[in-house]
Amino acid sequence: MSRFDDLPGYAASIASLIDAVNLGVHIASRPLSRELTERSGLQTDLLVDLRFVLPARPLTAEGLAALYRYNPFDRSEIDAQIAQGALVDDGGALRATEAALSFIASLYEVHAAVTGELWAGQADRLPELADLAGRLVAAGGGGAAFAQASPPHEPVGTPPGVLLFNRLAVLRYHRADAHAGAWTREGLTAAQIIALPPGPARDRIEAETNRRAARPYESLTTRDRQALLLGLSALHLP
Repeated sequence: MSRFDDLPGYAASIASLIDAVNLGVHIASRPLSRELTERSGLQTDLLVDLRFVLPARPLTAEGLAALYRYNPFDRSEIDAQIAQGALVDDGGALRATEAALSFIASLYEVHAAVTGELWAGQADRLPELADLAGRLVAAGGGGAAFAQASPPHEPVGTPPGVLLFNRLAVLRYHRADAHAGAWTREGLTAAQIIALPPGPARDRIEAETNRRAARPYESLTTRDRQALLLGLSALHLP
């Protein structure tokens, strides 16, 4: 068996790459994102996090709790988002306002510019990588966070770098649901898993997380899995 056919092992390996690629774009985008936030007059952390969710569907209470299970929102924070004009409460469903949608549209332009520059040397690979990530998102099978995040908002004409960036972000929520399912099976809470030290219990949880997180990768061929891992590795290179 090749390392691309050991699906739990593959899920573990590619998770760290997905995190690194995702973080790299956020770091590279900070100067332009900061300028955009200042012009908007909004508190935009939630809008940046959920840029690919809010234009596509309202936030449900269950979805919001799952997306932020390790750092929950309280009602005062939601009320602040409503007061500043970023969200409206539509009978319990939180919807983006026109001001929020305008910010997100501009943020997509920022990410298009940043990924275009950051990944210029790998531009030929981006359509294939975006397609592979999209197939994984379509394979589904996640929990509440993945259901809230998927499918991502993808306006016509969105460049492949932005498609890839946002689809990878959705896949991170798939793994987060897998992790939550694993520690819930052990009878733990979110606070307890954060504090859990290394040892047999954490090893069991990580192994079960990888088993659950591997399911979408069954939809790809060995060649596809190899192309995705090597392609993301190339994007992560300095």
